[in-house]
Amino acid sequence: MDIKKEINRKISVAPMMDCTDRHDRYFLRLMSKNVMLYSEMVATKSAIHGDRKKILSYSPEEKPLALQVGGSDKAELAEVAKIAEDMGYDEININLGCPSKKVQKNMFGACLMKEPDLVAECIDSMVKACKIPVTAKTRIGFDDTEEFDYLNSFILKMKGAGCSTFILHARKAILTGMSPKQNLNIPKLNYGMVYKIKEENPDLEIIINGGISKIDEIKNHLTLCDGVMIGRSIYQNPYSLVEIENEIFGTKERPTREEIAEKLLEYLEKEVKLGTKVNHIMRHTVGLYHGQIGSKDWKRYLSDNMMARDSDFQKSKHIMTIVQNNEKANQNINT
Repeated sequence: MDIKKEINRKISVAPMMDCTDRHDRYFLRLMSKNVMLYSEMVATKSAIHGDRKKILSYSPEEKPLALQVGGSDKAELAEVAKIAEDMGYDEININLGCPSKKVQKNMFGACLMKEPDLVAECIDSMVKACKIPVTAKTRIGFDDTEEFDYLNSFILKMKGAGCSTFILHARKAILTGMSPKQNLNIPKLNYGMVYKIKEENPDLEIIINGGISKIDEIKNHLTLCDGVMIGRSIYQNPYSLVEIENEIFGTKERPTREEIAEKLLEYLEKEVKLGTKVNHIMRHTVGLYHGQIGSKDWKRYLSDNMMARDSDFQKSKHIMTIVQNNEKANQNINT
């Protein structure tokens, strides 16, 4: 039985630093049961020597869930792959796409695209250390290198080491003189390169990533790739996951924002009792009314009452008044 085929990666939410922590993933799950979720990138040393409960724990509701790891020491990566498996993660993903200076200094992320042999050794060690799928997320090139042959041979090296699922961010990474934020916008998108990789390697699972937000774009990419990974647009407009569930997965249920807020408040109450701060959870919900009437009222209430470090849980109970007002206003406009 091929375990890799059991994971549905048709749509996934990208690992995003300071965004896709366990509270955000729980929130996203209230809107979508079928998308694949990824952790923020965790450095190997943090996973091995840090507070594992704090860094790696998750709620069972978040699954299917992948742990994304950053590193280039094959022994450390193998150890983290085993930890991920033991903790019940469904996949371990190596970050080969992050261009930040700090990440480069620690020798992981996009700079590893320059070291195909080292990457292959790392993947080989990870594959041997665990039974869950080992996947890779990479850019299509770096600096002055954006060539199909280079990318294809890089992927074939990783395939030879035991990796068969690749998430390709369809932009090259500029490793010097550009911030991570600029790296998400300035290098031009080249979807054609990703399509060509899939065409050349029909036996590999190729997932496309970068600048994708609309349902028709997703549907178009799915005719040429095996999956689509979406990042910032989901964080900015999380409720769009409901449309993805309906349109891509054929899910009939359509939870309202009010139902989502109610469930999140139950989670919030439980977490606050365990010592979690209110703002650590509610900061992820800023975009819940994106594009809707009442979006400003929602954001204002959050910012005035729930974004401070010492926000009081009691204030969260009043948020349902805002939600109910927003729901009424939006229903009136739709009827």
